[in-house]
Parts: sequence; structure tokens; C-alpha cells
Amino acid sequence: MTTQSANMDAGRSAAVAFILHLIVHASCHLVELQVCRTCNGTVANGTAVGRFCASSAGRVEGRCCLRNLTSSRPEPHDITGLDLSNCSLNQVDDLREASTAVVIDLSSNPIANISDFVFQGCAALDEILLPSNLLCPGGNASWETVGVSEGSLICRGQKNMCNNETAHMTFNCPENSHCDPNGPGFIMCNCDDGYHGYKCRREGKFPFIAVFAPLGGATVLMSIVLWVTQRRKVKSN
Repeated sequence: MTTQSANMDAGRSAAVAFILHLIVHASCHLVELQVCRTCNGTVANGTAVGRFCASSAGRVEGRCCLRNLTSSRPEPHDITGLDLSNCSLNQVDDLREASTAVVIDLSSNPIANISDFVFQGCAALDEILLPSNLLCPGGNASWETVGVSEGSLICRGQKNMCNNETAHMTFNCPENSHCDPNGPGFIMCNCDDGYHGYKCRREGKFPFIAVFAPLGGATVLMSIVLWVTQRRKVKSN
């Protein structure tokens, strides 16, 4: 009886893992269609994103550089570079879809203002090119070097705001948690292993199966419907 229960638990865990994999896979394909095709054209070889993509052995799809498939990273939707330069953008409200990007180019656009919150979650971002009238997200203190070249503001080397020597202010995460970078000028407190819940006060692992299993099927179905809808729109265009 004990062996049978263990097998059932293992089966449930595998099913939930498979459902979550489908959710992420379908959602990221939507991201790929939306962000990488924000405007016409593809990433050019001589641009900042093009050079980065070539040096990192990435692959170009539309305006994105995607990480090539490997045995350790088999997913095809890991965006490492986003080139939205010269796209006639008047504003940029949300870049969460490209939160894994290392290089983002928004130069040569008539953008009058952009909020720092647009880059919240972009912890991997190491270089961003902006119109020269803008400021680096998080302020100059959030970057190793800031300069202007060929009419573009270039912010390089995102600093770790969890380091008290570079942070704008002193802060402390709650007990049983630790600080992680969360984009230029942003941090987040994550629970240590073995803790979860409000202010990381609950000991033990978060009950993923009990929380996500009932919602898994509906979410997968909705993601697939949205993906098919977006595919049809792309083909019709």
C-alpha cells in the first residue's frame, strides 16, 4: 500500500510538472510572436544586439536574439537580445516579455519618457541603448558606465542593488529570506530554502500540487487557444 501511494504521488508530481511545462511553453511562444515582431525587419549584424547575438552563438528571429537549443537549456524561447531601434516608438510601457534579455536597443525612437518600472525584472540586462534625451533606468548609480555615442545613450554593466556599497538606500530583507536583483535599481526578497508564505514565516516547501493542479488544465487550454489565435493573426498579416 505504501509503495502504491508513493507511485501515485510520483505520478501526480509528473503530471503537474508536465502541465506547468505546457503552460510556460505556450505562453513563451506568445511572447515570441508579440515582442520579436513589434516592428518590421530583423536584427542587423552591425547593431549592438546583432554583435551580441553573433558572439553568443544565438539565433535571430524577427527583432529578437534567442538562445540556441542545448541539452541543458532545451527551450526555444529564451530571449537574450531585443532590438527595437528605429521602430517609430513613441512610448514603451511593458518589456516583461523580454525580461531575460542581456542587451536591449531602444535607440532612434521618438520616446519622450520611459518609466523605470518598464525594466523591473530585467535582472540579466547588461547593456541598454536609449534615445539621448532619456536617462538610464534606475539612474546612473545603477550602472558601471554611462555615455553617449552616435546620438544614443548607452548604459552598461548593471550593478547589483543588493550590494550595500552600490545600493541607493539601506534595506534589510525579512528573516528567512535573502535579497536578489530585480532589474536596474530594483531588488526583491526571496524566501530561503525551506521557507515560504507571508514574510517567509512558514517552514516547509510550498504546496505546488494542491495549489496549481486544479487550475492546470484550464490554464493550458486557454494558453493553447491564445497561441492558435495569435498564429492565425500572424498568418493573415
